[in-house]
This record gives sequence, C-alpha cells and structure tokens, in this order.
Amino acid sequence: MIKKVGIVGAGTMGAGIAQVTAEAGFEVILVDLEDKFVNRGMENILKNWGRAISKGTRTAEEVDQLKTKLTGTTNYDNLRECQLVIEAVVEKMSVKKELFSKLDTICPAETILASNTSALSITELAAATKRPSQVVGVHFFNPVPAMKLVELVPGAETTAETVAAAKEFCTAIGKEAITVKESPGFIVNRLLIPYLNEAAILYEQGVASPAEIDQAMKLGANMPMGPLALADLIGIDVCLMIMEYFFNEMADSKYRPALAFRQKVRAGHLGRKTGKGFFDYN
Repeated sequence: MIKKVGIVGAGTMGAGIAQVTAEAGFEVILVDLEDKFVNRGMENILKNWGRAISKGTRTAEEVDQLKTKLTGTTNYDNLRECQLVIEAVVEKMSVKKELFSKLDTICPAETILASNTSALSITELAAATKRPSQVVGVHFFNPVPAMKLVELVPGAETTAETVAAAKEFCTAIGKEAITVKESPGFIVNRLLIPYLNEAAILYEQGVASPAEIDQAMKLGANMPMGPLALADLIGIDVCLMIMEYFFNEMADSKYRPALAFRQKVRAGHLGRKTGKGFFDYN
C-alpha cells in the first residue's frame, strides 16, 4: 500500500507531480540536490495553491492541510520511508542511472522506483538497480496539475504487480494511465517530437516565419498551440535531446534533428525558460 511518495527533482515536472500527489492525500517528500532548488519547487507549489485560494477553488484551511502533507529536503535518507519514489531529474541516461543506483541502496527492498523520463529506456535504468522487477516508467505531462495522461512503461523485467501498483497510484491522483510497450519516446513523444522537428525544418528552410508556421497549424489543423511555440514551451534543448536519442536508437534518417534545433541550443536560445527560442519572450 502506497502511503508516502518521494519525488526526486524539484523542477517544473517534479514540483507538479509533488503537488498533485499531496492534493490526493499522500505524504510527499520532495528532494533535490540544493536548498535553492527545493525552495523554488516548494514556492511554485505554494504559488499554485495561493492562486486556487484567490479563485475560490480551495479554502485557506484546505491549503494549510495540504502543506502538512509536503516536505522539502536535500536529505535523500528521508526517502527510506517511501513506498514509491519517482525520479524527475534532467533527461540524461547517465544522470538517471547514477540516481537509480543511489536510490536502490537507500530505499527499502519493497519500494517501487519510477522514472518520469519522456523517452529513455526503462530497461536500461532498471539495470542500474538490484530490483529491476520494481522499476517502471511513469511519464507525466506538463503542466502536471492540468494534464490527465500518464504513460506507464514497464521495462523488460518489470512485474505485473509493479505496473498494477503504479496504475492504482495514478488513478488515486486523478490521472488516466495507459500502459505502453517500451519503445523510444513511447506514444506521445514518438508522434509529437518528429512533428516539432519538421516545423523546425520548415523554419530553417525559410518556407514561412515561425508565426506563420504556427498559425497554419492552429487554423488549418485545429491545434491549440503551434509547433514552434510548443517547442519553446517544452525546451528546445529537450526536443533536441529526444530527437538525437531517436536518431541514435533507431538509425533512421527521418529522426535526424533539424539544424535549427542545434543552432538555437548553441546560442542558448532554449525557449521560454531562457526568454528566447523560436519566439522572443523578453
């Protein structure tokens, strides 16, 4: 029975997962490497709850109760009490494998270790532990409080019991989980990232301006957001990393990253988070 959940990584995704988990009544330990990262994540959650009070969707008393469910810390030993730990750190296999190896030594034998990776191999992550049967992908979407979907991804050795426990947790926090066979990018990013890449190729070929490309897809395909604005929101560096992973993993030229992605990353224009990407947000 999952009662206490650890979230490692207090960035946008980790804080979002921590927020919805606390709102569902679970105790939550939010961990990151430095106090400044933990504090930023906690502040974002409290800001969201403050907005909910001002909108009248939550009372101050409810938020005070929610705060008691949430603990921010840099002490990984606090994860010893958790039945489920979800990793939401940078999307680099080497970093994630090192973390999973560390979690494997800290957490009790029965703890499920989950990854919020958007594309990487769960089997490879699981191999960094002595409990591959209890490692599973739980891919949430941004912004976590608003997005209903979670992609559940078993690795080669993940048991049906682990998948069932992860699915039960997702249901308990109000998400709809679909189980996906392990494959680069799973479902959503396997379809989405090549679409964003093609938009970047149109941009670099001068077929149309970023605004015109986005307007075409909003008005012509009824997309709520254009592909280049969406790439800016996700992070152009993240899009490039996933496309490079697809290309390396599948050796198929259709997954070759657009040069525009590489140029933006080299310039430090990573999208909304840096104030500039395909569009200027300053």
